[in-house]
Amino acid sequence: MTTTTAARRKTVQRRSHRPHSPPDRPSRAVLDLDALPTAPCSARAWTRRILREWQLTCLSDSAELVVSELSTNALLASRPLDRSYIRLTLTFNQGELGIFVRDYCPGTPQPANVGDEDENGRGLLLVGAISSRSGWYPPRDGGPGKVVWATLSQPRRDPAIGAERVTSPMNCPVVSVASRE
Repeated sequence: MTTTTAARRKTVQRRSHRPHSPPDRPSRAVLDLDALPTAPCSARAWTRRILREWQLTCLSDSAELVVSELSTNALLASRPLDRSYIRLTLTFNQGELGIFVRDYCPGTPQPANVGDEDENGRGLLLVGAISSRSGWYPPRDGGPGKVVWATLSQPRRDPAIGAERVTSPMNCPVVSVASRE
């Protein structure tokens, strides 16, 4: 028995919507990485893949930058320790992507005082500038280290102008015009 391509297409069910968790349960993904020089690159690639699965590619560039900065800081803080690994956690709930990076180094994250010619030391300032909110807290399990976090807000569609409206970190509206094909 032969079937046409058109007949087969009718039997295939396509899911155009994002699979999502129940309303009381946010999406969550966790990655443990050894504190090796390749950790930030692996963290960025994993973040890109997770955001593609969650259909949040509009946040991918900013999220990868935040993940890169936070995982690099965690890598540098964790390498001299016996527990030389870091944990990256991504969550998505109510239109907000949470990025959490845990290291096992005691101490608090401090933005560096950098000069105009310095090539390093601006990571936390950059994270603070592009994220909706950011900060750090001690681990809830009482263990050593800290969790440094940042959030990014999902763009909301503005039906009045046919574009996505985003609020920048300084609460200034930013409009991204949708491309027409």
